[in-house]
Amino acid sequence: MGELIVSLEGTPAGDFLSLVLVLFSALAHAIFGAINKSGSDPYLNRGAINLCYGAMAAPFALFILPWPSPALFAAIAVTFCVHILYEWLQARSFSLGAFTLVYPIARGTGPLAAAFLAGLVFNESLNGNQWLGVLLLSCAIFGLAAVNLRGAARQGLTASAMIPGIVSALGAGVMIAVYTTVDAYGVRLASDPFIFLAWFFFTGAFGFPIIAARRWFALAPSTRPEIGGLFVRGIFGALIAFLSFGAIMLATRLGKVAEVAALRETSIIFATAIGVLFFKERVGASRLLLILAIATAAVLVELG
Repeated sequence: MGELIVSLEGTPAGDFLSLVLVLFSALAHAIFGAINKSGSDPYLNRGAINLCYGAMAAPFALFILPWPSPALFAAIAVTFCVHILYEWLQARSFSLGAFTLVYPIARGTGPLAAAFLAGLVFNESLNGNQWLGVLLLSCAIFGLAAVNLRGAARQGLTASAMIPGIVSALGAGVMIAVYTTVDAYGVRLASDPFIFLAWFFFTGAFGFPIIAARRWFALAPSTRPEIGGLFVRGIFGALIAFLSFGAIMLATRLGKVAEVAALRETSIIFATAIGVLFFKERVGASRLLLILAIATAAVLVELG
């Protein structure tokens, strides 16, 4: 499979596959975010997910696939540290703010920052229409967050109560751009992209689960969620994570990082639908117009 991905680099078929992988990743990531947000504690959810996908990836990383080169090990170490910070900021934003508020803020920050970082690291450039699409995308996503913010205020939430979640979401958005760039570097460095993927998931079991374990023991026994529920959420979340993060990393091997980062933010369309269906959050005409703007921006980025 890895040889097929490598053989498609720089071909029209590779560009098309990159597009398919990005859109698939967008849907999977919205589901992943909802799983992380659901339940009693996003920190414990994320810890359970990472522990499960690390255990699933271990046989492939240690016994089935070739081991990484020293240079690839260094890239894996960097991405390990970057993802811990991102995961902590994401979990913090989910614990402090409504899903339809903090998720758009984080996702809206990522594309612009990723476009600049991709230019610096990979010397990739977007044309004028694509930059217009990236700007429209970010503005529309931030607009969606603003609409959701007003809705939260009408429900009685004060600015002081919402600011910590917003700040954490902004930080998570910056880290999205950083990890997108770092992950793209690692997956392109690997002779087989699945080597990087296997080690990315395997090492993830040694990061955030430690933070989650400390939080677990800090909670009063009566407030701790049931282990069985966490385990089920961890297994399901791990399977979705393979689809979400695996697809986006393969897409950055085949396509431009800035384009991939922008197109993935169509996940906000799926996230809004999830917020309505599962978290009973309302969507009015303003939100629908902004979602249409997001879709239009994605078309500009792809066809620009």
